[in-house]
Amino acid sequence: MSPTENNPSILLVEDDQMDVMNVQRELRKQDIGVPLLHARNGREALNMLRGENGETKIALPSVVMLDINMPRMNGLELLDTLRSDPEFVGLNVFIMTTSDLDSDRLRAQQLAVSGYIIKPLTFDKFGEGGATVDGFSLFLDLLKMKQ
Repeated sequence: MSPTENNPSILLVEDDQMDVMNVQRELRKQDIGVPLLHARNGREALNMLRGENGETKIALPSVVMLDINMPRMNGLELLDTLRSDPEFVGLNVFIMTTSDLDSDRLRAQQLAVSGYIIKPLTFDKFGEGGATVDGFSLFLDLLKMKQ
């Protein structure tokens, strides 16, 4: 069993504080009690994962949720970097975005994203968009298996 399986956690890479609070609320609603670590952009997330630039290295998270549109290093740039690093290539990464652009979705699929979740993150809207339901359902299933 890897350390990730023993101590599940989520790394949320999101620059919008309202979206961070939405994720926290939805996880509470689903009784997901794993620690939620937060980075404000892709560069900060990499620093946390690698223990670089003054950041303490975090344990490998069970799941990474990341926004596409962020300053310094966007979500697709971070995903590309993670997929090219042997230490992080196997991470479960979910894109969480307001963008429903086919180009963003295609790039995420090319980078072996685990799921694609359209914001705002809310269970009240499930049933309207199949991709959102599937992406978030998979995300929740992964977390529940690790608790």
